[in-house]
Amino acid sequence: MNRAKYTLLPRLTKILEELGENIKLARLRRKLSAAQVAERAGISRSTLWQIEKGLPNVSMGYYAQVLFVLGLEKNLSGIAADDVLGRKLQDAQILVKKRAPKRKIAKNEE
Repeated sequence: MNRAKYTLLPRLTKILEELGENIKLARLRRKLSAAQVAERAGISRSTLWQIEKGLPNVSMGYYAQVLFVLGLEKNLSGIAADDVLGRKLQDAQILVKKRAPKRKIAKNEE
């Protein structure tokens, strides 16, 4: 099966590389070998190597699994949690209706 080819912007490539480096440093601080983390995460050592290099072809699920093994999975819930720009855009597009919705009359009020 042919996969679609894509090119990441240099800024995104740098972000992924920093994420991979942070994951590697977290593993080393915990004094865990690559083999230990890969085994606990249920991935191969080469996949872990790709994660630690920040390669974009690795599934987000694998990144999450490695973060879980390192005890850092709670950091994922903070992604896009404080979306200031998105909230401003959402607020700017809220339309105020000119009329209130029609009131439904209950049978006992007739």
